[in-house]
Amino acid sequence: MDRLCCFSSSHSQYRGRSSCGSGKGRNNDGLIKYGFSLVKGKANHPMEDYHVAKFVRTQGHELGLFAIYDGHLGDNVPAYLQKHLFSNILKEEEFWVDPNRSISKAYERTDQAILSHSSDLGRGGSTAVTAILLNGQRLWVANVGDSRAVLSRGGQAVQVSTDHEPNTERGSIENKGGFVSNMPGDVPRVNGQLAVSRAFGDKSLKSHLRSDPDIQDIYVDNSTDVLIIASDGLWKVMVNQEAVDMARKTKDPLKAAKQLTAEALKRDSKDDISCVVVRLRG
Repeated sequence: MDRLCCFSSSHSQYRGRSSCGSGKGRNNDGLIKYGFSLVKGKANHPMEDYHVAKFVRTQGHELGLFAIYDGHLGDNVPAYLQKHLFSNILKEEEFWVDPNRSISKAYERTDQAILSHSSDLGRGGSTAVTAILLNGQRLWVANVGDSRAVLSRGGQAVQVSTDHEPNTERGSIENKGGFVSNMPGDVPRVNGQLAVSRAFGDKSLKSHLRSDPDIQDIYVDNSTDVLIIASDGLWKVMVNQEAVDMARKTKDPLKAAKQLTAEALKRDSKDDISCVVVRLRG
């Protein structure tokens, strides 16, 4: 992610599995399929996007767990999120009673853990967009930053995450003593540095940032056929409806994910590009 300037990154023991490449899977009965594709951007740094895409069974339920973590100033924080965020959510005692509150608490606790390990993880940070699919019928989407989730409902694109950008949350930043820069030729930045207003990590900016997620609780009806989650490397060059139209042209979600990342590259996206496509209906 080319979203933070002026600092250098450090390395640590928390490095996870690099997310370059592609793959696919399906749920137990094979009716819900997913595919993912991740491509390193043209910037002169290692890949900083990480993902999760898998189905698990727990307490008699099937959960689909899907996420994109788009790091900056190195990949330590997104690697930590890949390893820990979903497990922290599912460890919350009230998850099955109050999922929204549990997701919010787990985001905050995970951020506190990242900050407490900053001597190992470094000064970088990460966005997150997570989707939890319960028994193929209910979906909780949460995010901090500008990684985005979009549903296809009757073929129409419906954004189910919130882009947390400095200009839209200027009031919160300024109330905490920070400022938003708007330099010619550049995007708005918190304190002249970070191009998102919410993120995990970023210890040096944390007093002026938020890490609480926006959460949507969605019932998956018969008209809801595709979920796309992706980093801003895709969304910088493609509008939501274009992505939905492309993903719906094939019933193979891996092919769809590869086509989306290839199209973003063709449109000269410079950032790392990561995308998960979930086919909810045949």
